Amino acid sequence: MESGDTKEGAKFNDSKFKQEIHSKVIRAGKRTYFFDVKSTRSDEYYLTITESKKRFGENGKYSYEKHKIFLYREDFTKFIESLQEVVDFIHDKQPEELSEEVEPKAQTEEVAEEETVPEKDYTNVEFEDI
Repeated sequence: MESGDTKEGAKFNDSKFKQEIHSKVIRAGKRTYFFDVKSTRSDEYYLTITESKKRFGENGKYSYEKHKIFLYREDFTKFIESLQEVVDFIHDKQPEELSEEVEPKAQTEEVAEEETVPEKDYTNVEFEDI
C-alpha cells in the first residue's frame, strides 16, 4: 500500500467557494483511495472518501469505476468509532496467521500489474488526523 499527500492548502482564488483543501492518496493494488478535504460555500470543511478501480472493457480500453462517500464534521466521531469497532472485530475474529496466508496470493497478482512498493505497517492508524 502506498500513500501520498497532495494539494496541501490549495484553495481556488478565482472561485465563489473554496473546493479542495487537502488530499491524501492511498494506492492499494488495483484500487486507489482518495481522502479529500473540501469546503462548502459557507466555508465548512467536509471529507470525501473515493475508491477508484481500473476496469478493462471488452475492446481493451479501460475506465475507472468510482465510489464516493461524503462525510460531514458532525458525523466524524460516530464514523471513526464504528470503523474502529469493525476493524477490531476483524482482528479479533480472524487470526493473524490466517490473514497472512491469504495476503501473498493477492500481492502476487497486484505486483504483476503495478511496480513494487515497499510494504509498510498500517495497523496502528490514528483517525484523529482526518
